[in-house]
Amino acid sequence: MLGFIGNGNAESLVREIFDSAGVGVEGKKPGDILVKNDAFYGRLLRDASIGLGESYMDGWWECEELELFIEKLLRVDVKKKIQGSLRMKLLTLQAIVTNMQSRARAKQVAEAHYDIGNDLYEVMLCKRMVYTCGYWKNAKTLEEAQDAKLELICKKAGLQPGMRVLDLGCGFGGFAMYAAEKYGVDVLGVTISTEQQKWGAATAKKKGLKNVELRLQDYRTVGGRFDRVVSIGMLEHVGWRNHRNFMEVIHRCLHQDGIAVVHTIGSNENQKHGIPFFEKYIFPNAASPSMGQLGNAVENLFAIEDVHNFGPDYGPTCIAWWKNFEAGYHTLDQKKYDRRFWRMWRFYLLAAAGAVAARESQLWHLVLTHIGRKLPDCRFG
Repeated sequence: MLGFIGNGNAESLVREIFDSAGVGVEGKKPGDILVKNDAFYGRLLRDASIGLGESYMDGWWECEELELFIEKLLRVDVKKKIQGSLRMKLLTLQAIVTNMQSRARAKQVAEAHYDIGNDLYEVMLCKRMVYTCGYWKNAKTLEEAQDAKLELICKKAGLQPGMRVLDLGCGFGGFAMYAAEKYGVDVLGVTISTEQQKWGAATAKKKGLKNVELRLQDYRTVGGRFDRVVSIGMLEHVGWRNHRNFMEVIHRCLHQDGIAVVHTIGSNENQKHGIPFFEKYIFPNAASPSMGQLGNAVENLFAIEDVHNFGPDYGPTCIAWWKNFEAGYHTLDQKKYDRRFWRMWRFYLLAAAGAVAARESQLWHLVLTHIGRKLPDCRFG
């Protein structure tokens, strides 16, 4: 195992791996890094993604085009070459024996990430505070890409005035308010983020949207029946043990002739947990589903009417978020969001952009209907 190689050979081993990816450590070419502390090599081999991310946070290396660096490493399947120590593998064991996204643990990701501060997200996100992948097919700006994504979901769902819509994982309420304003539907959104719910409810009230209700509520406790159900960027936080339960909630809440649209980051393989660095610093307990896991989750519940993959659109979305954050960073509390946070956030957003560029991550829209329902009269693509 590379994670147990002695420190004397660490640099040569890392250089060999980086050479296979076309990455140098002197910072001369696009995607190269500049190593400033030789302890970086052993730390990377020992702690894999956490070692890579933490050493960047600590200033041990620099990279002008960090997203390209990550893309190059992933294209040579660096995860199999640098597996980390036994300590890192304990995360997999924990994910197998524990329901890491149980109701008792569900709020951990909200507290660690989504409730970190609305001031940060107001700087980073679009004016609707949409924190999911945009749709860049005909868009030139983040605002256009997010509106295009929301419009795409509304069309796939076939929204009509007066419909009752459930939004599972509504975030700041961007979709709920867009759909209510443009399509005249009544929307109930649920989120486990206290700060998102406060911001969204206050904004809906300010806009006079009486047809929008945003609740602080776990998706598993939602009752009632709805003409349409959407979920945009929540399934990544549901966890492999709960995929079936998630789909059963949609099935229970969706009228027999209804349509559900699920927007989720996707993985190329069945995952029990997320990337360890992201698990520790960004999204506790998160794991993107694979297509196989999604297929098992909907079996005998829904017909899959359409699957749409626009994963590459996550790259420009993450880069736009980073540019907004970088430009507005000076307006934020420098004690709350210190320089180490700045480096962590840069690594998070640009590493995510590199992952989708390498096709390591996908972005799927699934359109679901009850089995036996007549084919919906709406456009999916």
